[in-house]
Amino acid sequence: MRLSQGIARAVMLRGDSMAIVDGALRFTWREFADRVARLAQVFREAGLKEGGRVVLLALNSHWSIEAFYAAFHAGGVIVPLNHRLSAADLANQVADCTPDVLLVGPDFAALGAPLCAAAGAGCTLFSIDDSLDAQLQATAPCPDAGRGGDDLSCIYYTSGTTNAAKGVMLTHTNFMVNSLHVWPELELSEATVHLHHGPLFHVASGARLFSVTQAAGCHVFLPRFQAGEVLAEIARSRITHFTLVPTMLRTMLDDPGFATADLSSLRCMSYGSAPMPEALLREAMEKLPAVRMVQSYGMTELSPVATVLGWRDHLPERRTEAMLRSAGRPVATAEVAIVGPDGTHLPVGAHGEIVVRGPNVMAGYWNRPELTAEAIRNGWMHTGDIGFIDADGYVTVADRLKDMIISGGENVYSQEVEQHLSMHPAVSQCAVFGIPDEKWGEAVHAVVTLKEGECATPEVLLAYCRDGLAHYKCPRRIDVRSGPMPLSGANKIQKSVLRQEIIDHNAA
Repeated sequence: MRLSQGIARAVMLRGDSMAIVDGALRFTWREFADRVARLAQVFREAGLKEGGRVVLLALNSHWSIEAFYAAFHAGGVIVPLNHRLSAADLANQVADCTPDVLLVGPDFAALGAPLCAAAGAGCTLFSIDDSLDAQLQATAPCPDAGRGGDDLSCIYYTSGTTNAAKGVMLTHTNFMVNSLHVWPELELSEATVHLHHGPLFHVASGARLFSVTQAAGCHVFLPRFQAGEVLAEIARSRITHFTLVPTMLRTMLDDPGFATADLSSLRCMSYGSAPMPEALLREAMEKLPAVRMVQSYGMTELSPVATVLGWRDHLPERRTEAMLRSAGRPVATAEVAIVGPDGTHLPVGAHGEIVVRGPNVMAGYWNRPELTAEAIRNGWMHTGDIGFIDADGYVTVADRLKDMIISGGENVYSQEVEQHLSMHPAVSQCAVFGIPDEKWGEAVHAVVTLKEGECATPEVLLAYCRDGLAHYKCPRRIDVRSGPMPLSGANKIQKSVLRQEIIDHNAA
C-alpha cells in the first residue's frame, strides 16, 4: 500500500474532474497529478534522497497537498511544522530531522534562511512563490518512486520544547489503514467536497488529505480557521464534509453569520482532538439537524484514529447520555483495551489506561528509541489516557493521565467536571485542572468563559457544581475569564498555560 496510489486511482476514475480548489485556483486530478510529479522532480534535483525529509512550513494551500504527495512521489518523507512555534523551537525540530529540502510559505519567509542553516549542510531552501511555480513548469515530471508499506511517510512533531520534542514516525500503511477506517464512517466518495481549514501540521487534518484522495473527492483549502470564512466557503464551494475541534465549533456557532449562512450542502461534520462538551454537541445537532455527526478518538501515534462514534450513534432514537459522552467503539483493525499500572488487562467498566494495538500504531519516535520502548510495550501503544470500556464495547475517555487530579486521596477526572460545567447555560468554554494545595495535595480549579450576553458569578457556578457533583469533585475556585482561552496550534485549550498563570498569581 502506498499513499501516492490514491492520486493514480483518482486520475483513472475522475481525471478531468475537480481535485483542488484554493481561492481562484482550480486543478483537475490530471493537472494535480502532473504538478505533483514535477514538484517531486524539483525535490530530487535539489538533492532529496530516498527516505530523505522534506520540511514544510506554510499555511494551508494547494502547495501544501502538493508538497505532501511530491515528497512521497520522490521517495521522501514529509515533515509539516507547527508555524505557531517559536523560531528556536522550529530550529530544534529542523535540526532533529535533518531535511534535504525546506519549503517555506510567504508568511514565514524570514525564517527560511535560519531554519535552512539549522538543518545543516545539504539542505535546499525553496520559497513558495511564483518563481517556484515557474521552476515546476519548466521541470519534466518524474516517475513515482514506489515507496509504500512500512516505509516512512510522515514525521509529526508532538511537542515544541527543546528537550521533549518527539517526531512521530508514521508509515504508508499507517495512513492507508486509517483511510480505510474513516472512509465508510464518513461516507467519503467521489461526490465529497472536503474543506481543509485545520492546520496540516496536526495529524487529524493532515490524515484527511489521504482519505479524501483515496475516495477521489475534491479538496478545498482555506489558509486557516476563521469562522466567518469557513461559513462563506461552505456556501461558495458547496462543501459536503469538514472537521472541527470543540473550540472551532463553539466559535462557528457563535459567529453572527451562522444564522443566515447557506449550509445546505453539508452532509457530515467530524469532530475530535479534544473532549467535546455534551451541551455543545447537543446544540450543534439541534442547529444542524441534517448534518451527520461523527466523532473520532485517537492520537498522533495512532495515525490518528482508534475509535469512532458513528453518525448512527448520534441519531435521536439511538443516542444516550452515556453514548454521547463516549468516544465510540474500536475501528475495524484496532484492538483497544484498558490496563492497570502493572499492565494487567482490566474488566468491563474498570478505569485504567487506554492501550491500542494494530496496524495504525506508529513506527516509533524519530531518534528516540528509549521513548519508543516506553510508549509501545508488548505491542500495545500506551496512550496516556484514562478511561473504561462498557459491555457494548464503547470506550469512554475520562481524562489524560497527566491531567487527572488527586485531591485528598481521591481521583478527580477533569473531563467529568468540565462536562458538568459546560451544561450550565451561561458557560461557553471551560477548563479544569489541579493546582498545588498544602492541605489536599491538589485542589480542583476551573476557568470558564461565558457566552456573549450571559452573566454568571463564580459563586453561582460553584453552587451549580455542588448540585450535580460529589463534593470532592467540585472546584475549590472558579475563575470567570474575560479574554479568550489560550489555544495550542491545534486549537485545543492549553491547560498548562492556565495552570501556570494561576500558580504565578497565587505566588505573587
